[in-house]
Amino acid sequence: MKKKFLFFTIAGVFLLLLWQIASLLVAKTLLPSPITVILALPDLVARNLGDHLQASLWRIGVGMVLSILLGFVLGLLIASLPKWKNFFDPIVYLTYPIPKMALLPIVMLLGGLGDGSKILMIILIVTPQVLVAVRDAIEEIPKHYYDVYRIIGASASLRFTKITLPACLPAIFSTSRVSLGTAISILFFTENYGTEFGMGYFIMDAWLRMDYPAMYGGILILSLLGLILFVALDLLATKIMPWRQTD
Repeated sequence: MKKKFLFFTIAGVFLLLLWQIASLLVAKTLLPSPITVILALPDLVARNLGDHLQASLWRIGVGMVLSILLGFVLGLLIASLPKWKNFFDPIVYLTYPIPKMALLPIVMLLGGLGDGSKILMIILIVTPQVLVAVRDAIEEIPKHYYDVYRIIGASASLRFTKITLPACLPAIFSTSRVSLGTAISILFFTENYGTEFGMGYFIMDAWLRMDYPAMYGGILILSLLGLILFVALDLLATKIMPWRQTD
């Protein structure tokens, strides 16, 4: 953990140095230095930045949790029941390529302009990714694993907890890491409509007012939020899957 923290620190300092060099080369207010942005953060806190951050965190958290649960259940059903697989596989393949952001006007018309439509957009985009990952993970489990447990008289619930779930967990966490970045991007876009709270609204509002330190400060905070959630996923994966721990 200490080594990982050290590498994160080095990477962060490196990116800040690149930002500082770019700021010096551009030499315009359009790209303030990281020092200017960091010094502006206390003022942003006084301007209800915490409320915007809390709103975004709530939407991401609820959207990701519901997406993972729904994707896991559907992936499990599709992989375990041939009839479900024959019915849902074509639906997944036909709907997956559709650009989900194109559905935003429909979602807002049907779900309103509040948190519901923003969370629903995350669910629509993340759930299919989790579903496919879980389905593939289950289908790759050697069948003789289940045969061994049946021979010793293991119940269906025991076969699930000892074989199916452990095989799905790596796929779920791996997909969740990838989907997290997608969810934050979706949220940034959707928070520009029908709300006055959220990091997306905060950043775009600062941009329209040409308050560039606030804009970059919002981007920095949103990036740190993503980093914290990503690290939290890693820590949770290590806790739930101790057999995958490495030095």
